[in-house]
Amino acid sequence: MVPLKVTYDEVADAAYIYFQAPGTRAAMTYPCDPIDVNGMINLDFDASGRLIGLEVLDARAKLAPEFLMEAENITRRTAGGR
Repeated sequence: MVPLKVTYDEVADAAYIYFQAPGTRAAMTYPCDPIDVNGMINLDFDASGRLIGLEVLDARAKLAPEFLMEAENITRRTAGGR
């Protein structure tokens, strides 16, 4: 079993939850209706149709603070984190 990995970018306020090893390429992204979830959540699937990851935008509003504190902070690795 692949350990669950979570990353968080403070500038983008975006979290990504990996269900497969990081680096698995998404063949399709399904955006959940932002009106229904009051925000944007994207589901990534591989070429076989398996869910490989979940992106949560506006993460501070959608996820518990404790969850984000445990996530790997990738803010400095993104263009917005300079």
